[in-house]
Amino acid sequence: MDIIFLVVPTILIAIVLAAVWLDRWSVPVILVALGIGIVFGSDVLNLYDFSDVNLANQVANIALVFILFQGGFNTKRDTFKSVALAATGLATWGVVLTAAATFLALWGVLGWPFQKSLLLAVIISSTDAAATFSILRRQSLSRKLTATLEVESAANDPMAILLTVLAVAGFTSDKAAQWEMVLLSFLWKFTFAPVLGWLIARGAIWLFNRLCPQDRGYYYVLFLGITLFIYGIAEEIHTSGMIAVFVAGYVLGNHPFVHKQGVYNFSSALSVIANIGMFALMGLLIYPKQWSTLWMDGIILFLVLTFIARPAAVWLGTLGMQIRWKNKLFMMWAGLRGAVPIVLATYPATAGLEIGQDIFNLVFFAVLLSVLLQGSTLGLIAKLLGLAKVQRPKPLYNLELITMAHSDLDLIVVDLPGPKNTLGPAISDLQLPHGSVITLITRGSEVVVPKGSTHLHGWDQVTILAHVKDEESVRRALLEPFAKSGKHNPPPEHKT
Repeated sequence: MDIIFLVVPTILIAIVLAAVWLDRWSVPVILVALGIGIVFGSDVLNLYDFSDVNLANQVANIALVFILFQGGFNTKRDTFKSVALAATGLATWGVVLTAAATFLALWGVLGWPFQKSLLLAVIISSTDAAATFSILRRQSLSRKLTATLEVESAANDPMAILLTVLAVAGFTSDKAAQWEMVLLSFLWKFTFAPVLGWLIARGAIWLFNRLCPQDRGYYYVLFLGITLFIYGIAEEIHTSGMIAVFVAGYVLGNHPFVHKQGVYNFSSALSVIANIGMFALMGLLIYPKQWSTLWMDGIILFLVLTFIARPAAVWLGTLGMQIRWKNKLFMMWAGLRGAVPIVLATYPATAGLEIGQDIFNLVFFAVLLSVLLQGSTLGLIAKLLGLAKVQRPKPLYNLELITMAHSDLDLIVVDLPGPKNTLGPAISDLQLPHGSVITLITRGSEVVVPKGSTHLHGWDQVTILAHVKDEESVRRALLEPFAKSGKHNPPPEHKT
């Protein structure tokens, strides 16, 4: 029997069991996956010897397709507009600033070799969406601050990918450097990929709304085909498949189409599987014994990135945006590194560069320090800066609207403000739009049956079935009775 059919499921089960047990200490699941991969790898238990960098690169690229698509799908238009300037700035030229500051510190100040400094700088220049989402969800911060970091992390990977591809191509080209061609390639990748992603996504929406399959599983197969097709055709014409996929996810996430909730659930599950699987694979690929000669450089890289490059990028990248200094300090510390830098770190070795293995080990070590030190202390930093609020427990129940036909109805979820258990209006007294109905009230660990005489309480989570066009009216009808008391801060918004 092939050992892989025993090792892989054992790794996955071990990750889930360990992640659930370690959740009480807020240990990120991606760190658990990395650790399990390392333990099962050649240098520890030696249960599975995996050293195929090319295969790891291909698998990681496929995983990134679904991770970035889900990142775009989760980026809502209203949230994006509220933080567009800061988030997109940090996601584009903020990445360039991070790479430039890291390169100058390593090459210009510390005297590291040019090739090593440049490759490390571009590879580790982006923050990680998976790490940021999973860790920030544990914190109770202002909506705008959280949205800025989440949108940045979801949107900045393509820029780092482009910089890395261009840098690797520059070092592997047989011809003399032709910077005009490099610039044209960069512009082509960065300008046409969003157009391609938008066009195919609009076509996908048309297709979803026209099909009427008897088996909803067809929608998931269609989603897989469209997502991989976007990436494939983009790479075939030498534009950025990652940018195209992210934009397509953003378009689909902000337009209604048949079976959207089902597609979202499927995409979300694939993203989680891709994240865990990719980090576990990266753990198997690493050989910790090789750190014996590189660990000091890894620590230096982490320190330069965390205390020089990231602060410089945040400070310069948000000049004139009227962001409070406390928020800026938190944004500097919240620059978590994760999956994408590790994947990009396989590119030099895949391209045949002699320094490839050292680059991978250094990046891996720095990412591990970032997730371990920064990720585990975000809550403490938020409290020290006075940014953390009283955290609301997550509801244990929810409803989802799974459609098999076009509909203008949607489930709208509203978190009522505190203080907890504050007596609110009766449902019969609410001025809900015509055609809207409350379908679920979650109160702590209880489900409250909505009746006309039922009173809403502070911190309730209310789910309403309503027409999409009435969303703002629904929110006003539920929140205004509490706003009149003046005893709360605006709650976060949700929509399923």
